[in-house]
Amino acid sequence: MSASLQTEFLGRSYDNPFMNASGVHCMTINDLEEMANSSAGSFITKSATSLERAGNPEPRYVSVPLGSINSMGLPNRGIDYYLDYVLKRQTAFPDKNPAFFSVAGMSVEENMQLLKKIQESDFQGVTELNLSCPNVPGKPQVAYDFELTEEILTKVFKFFKKPLGVKLPPYFDIAHFDTIADVLNKFPLAYVNCINSIGNGLYIDVEQESVVIKPKNGFGGIGGDYVKPTALANVRAFYTRLNPSIKIIGTGGIKTGQDAFEHLLCGASMLQVGTELHKEGVKIFDRLIAELQQIMAKKGYTKIEDFRGKLRSIE
Repeated sequence: MSASLQTEFLGRSYDNPFMNASGVHCMTINDLEEMANSSAGSFITKSATSLERAGNPEPRYVSVPLGSINSMGLPNRGIDYYLDYVLKRQTAFPDKNPAFFSVAGMSVEENMQLLKKIQESDFQGVTELNLSCPNVPGKPQVAYDFELTEEILTKVFKFFKKPLGVKLPPYFDIAHFDTIADVLNKFPLAYVNCINSIGNGLYIDVEQESVVIKPKNGFGGIGGDYVKPTALANVRAFYTRLNPSIKIIGTGGIKTGQDAFEHLLCGASMLQVGTELHKEGVKIFDRLIAELQQIMAKKGYTKIEDFRGKLRSIE
């Protein structure tokens, strides 16, 4: 009998912990339908702004040997496009878990408007506020400004009463883990998502002696194998610092069942796949499920909770 990947998350039960990462395979309704009909446990929409955005000029996403570099610039169809889809799906399939819904305003005011629209809607799923988009020229990552992050969340929770998680950038300093965890612990967050891409990397085509993406003179977010150790560190750091009621979604460098196992071992409850999903398409979830089950069976684990969060330190 194969190991169970059944996952409890925020009071709902999922067949497995796998999802897409926001930004990958979620731009259009067709993308979202493919995700909904895949083997993934759930899926999330593209981070939405108030109005449709074209995003940055192309080329803006390039697959490279150990992952990817991108500077997308939040291209999306606008909040109404995605909200209309998830509400129709919610009505059509009342017995299925609603999708996760991602928003990413270009200002504090826009974030408030987006979240108020969701609060006032009939959406019954989980909302994710993206505080970590690293690829909008001239816009810093909000979550690196600890005071601004606290200010935003204070405003949000005065009116937002539905389950809310936040997408975080990678942090690299123990003091920063401590400081941002202290901020996040002040609020009734449902989860944190660790991590968004590592911002402002540079990949060079030696033959052309050129950068490979057009926006920001070639600077872009790094994903894939490059970021897994950083992602695991962030998952572990927040799992050991946040209130137990705040769950962790692990994102970054998941392309095999072993990668998934490592994220879960660090304390993640759900897992998002980005770069490798972009490369392989939704069939990747069948492979990831099989590989994770094989690892669990080999170790004698029958369910994820047998090992989740139980990473050992060396005494």
